Amino acid sequence: MDNTKNIIFDYGNVIFSLDFNKSRQAWTDLGIADPDAFYSHQTQDKIFRDFEQGLVSEAEFRDYIRGILNNPQLSDEQIDAAWNALLIGVAPGNHELLLSLKPRYRTFLLSNTNSIHYNHFTDYLKKEHGIAGNETLFEKVYYSHEMGKRKPNADIFQQVLDENNLKPSETLFIDDSQPNISAAKKLGLQTYLLTAPETIQSFFEANG
Repeated sequence: MDNTKNIIFDYGNVIFSLDFNKSRQAWTDLGIADPDAFYSHQTQDKIFRDFEQGLVSEAEFRDYIRGILNNPQLSDEQIDAAWNALLIGVAPGNHELLLSLKPRYRTFLLSNTNSIHYNHFTDYLKKEHGIAGNETLFEKVYYSHEMGKRKPNADIFQQVLDENNLKPSETLFIDDSQPNISAAKKLGLQTYLLTAPETIQSFFEANG
């Protein structure tokens, strides 16, 4: 990392832990026949991609779920609970690591997310960690649903690079998704695919 001056972090399963088994069970309980085809790390129904780009509202997202289940009686709370079952929390030490990196690198967050998840993890950060949001941990945060773009499309990476005058060759991107890593690499960024059981803490311990 000798020539690294900037670090762009993904959020889910890099900083904030996700559990796709809990997600699978939650969608099954709601009535989804094939939860892995509906939403998993590898495959997603188009509604999730649209929601992550802010192309559909929360109400439209929930109505879509009611529609595919043919269950108009499902409440907003039931749908949100199933959707948020994926979100586990931030491992001890992750926030401290990010704060320790901030004086040494320009650090950024770039997350594919949506307004329901955003509200959930923001509330979690306030209640469990006493911080108003991720803005205190990075120079700047980027959320796909606010940008109208999502990874792995090149334009979302280019926006972060351009707005902050970052040289790709001096910028490390850390993510848990191979398509996102491949897209960043094509733009000339340094990349690292984080895969369990490795954590960002073990990565930086190993790489100084």
